[in-house]
Amino acid sequence: MAEDDKQSYIDYDAFLDPEFSPTAFANTLVIATNNPSDTPIDLSTPLSRVLFDIQEIDTHIHNLTTKSAIPLLTHTKDQADAGERIVADVEAQVASLIEGYQRLQNEVTQRYEEADEVRIAVERLWETVRVGRSVARCLTLGRQLETQMAEVGESGGASAEVKKGDHRAMFRASNTLLSIRKILAASGPNEEGEHLSQINLITYLQNSVLTPAETSLRNRAQQIIREFSMSSLAPASSAPATYTQSEETKSRTTSALLTLQILNPRLLLAALQAYLRTSLTSSLASIARALGNLPTLDRTLLEVSARCQNIVALESLLGSIKPPQAAFPEAGAKLEKEAGNLLEPLLAALDTSSLPSFFWRSLAEGLAPRVGDLVGKGGVNARALRSQKERVRDSIRECVLRGSQGPGHIKVGAGAWEREAAVMVGSVIGSLGR
Repeated sequence: MAEDDKQSYIDYDAFLDPEFSPTAFANTLVIATNNPSDTPIDLSTPLSRVLFDIQEIDTHIHNLTTKSAIPLLTHTKDQADAGERIVADVEAQVASLIEGYQRLQNEVTQRYEEADEVRIAVERLWETVRVGRSVARCLTLGRQLETQMAEVGESGGASAEVKKGDHRAMFRASNTLLSIRKILAASGPNEEGEHLSQINLITYLQNSVLTPAETSLRNRAQQIIREFSMSSLAPASSAPATYTQSEETKSRTTSALLTLQILNPRLLLAALQAYLRTSLTSSLASIARALGNLPTLDRTLLEVSARCQNIVALESLLGSIKPPQAAFPEAGAKLEKEAGNLLEPLLAALDTSSLPSFFWRSLAEGLAPRVGDLVGKGGVNARALRSQKERVRDSIRECVLRGSQGPGHIKVGAGAWEREAAVMVGSVIGSLGR
């Protein structure tokens, strides 16, 4: 075979060269078999050369395959036999794997599937038990809330001891109410209140017990705050409150304040601001009328002093009550942030340092234009007001100092309220001129 390669005139190296170009090879053949000056180009000679070379290569391939047929067939047979042996071995191993997989499926997979079904069943049973416990706890608290609300609403034939305990039941009921709300609010995954919103019984509890109870507690607490009164300056038609009555009023108001604070600190703040607005509005209207009818001025100023004494008592009471821990921090918790008592959020909302000071200064601010209108209209009332200017000044000053004392004549010190007295006197006398 080596001798045939040497005897062949074909340049196999040229054909096997990676840079071999058929176009360049054809061009070389044409130029080699033609004269460059010839006009007609003879292509038959180079074509015959190419065909002859192809025939030579084909003959060479035929000779090689004929001489090497037996070795090639033997090699092919050996490869086939080896492949069959490999396939037989692989089939045996595959059969062993299949058998092992089937055994694994029977012994492990099926048992796992059965165990997984049991696990799912247990998880669902546990979830059912957990929801059932939450529902039972809500219903128990709901029954407790109903009992407490019955105590809050007892009247008529109830004994005096029960009546005294009514307002304390408000505080207990508000805590119970928010305990239920806290359970219902914990509705996240794996929390106590998860899935409770889908229980019809819980929906009924919310609509028939929780919402009416919350409304009743809110209204009752707001009413107690609106009716708060501890002044020792009683009108002539009534006697001053006794010590026992004052303590009962403080206790009842404390329960109302804590109830609103627990339900929502914003409700408490709104109720206290409404109380102050009512006192201011009533005082402003009554003083404006009394300045036009001076014989009623003393009685009117006594009533205004009594309202301020109530505000002083309310301030003292608020300052002595520490806010309970909020069940829902998002419900107005910013109002009580870092507050040591219930008074601080109210002072911060009113932007003042004292409730009596706020009362007198707000009253003076609203009173000045009223007096200006009265003097501007002229007439008998304006002349009487000017003629008794000194009496009016003394009465207003005494009203401020008297009203700024706490109930029971707990004196604060006259100098502490001289500035408020001057502001009040100026709001009236300033419009009268000299």
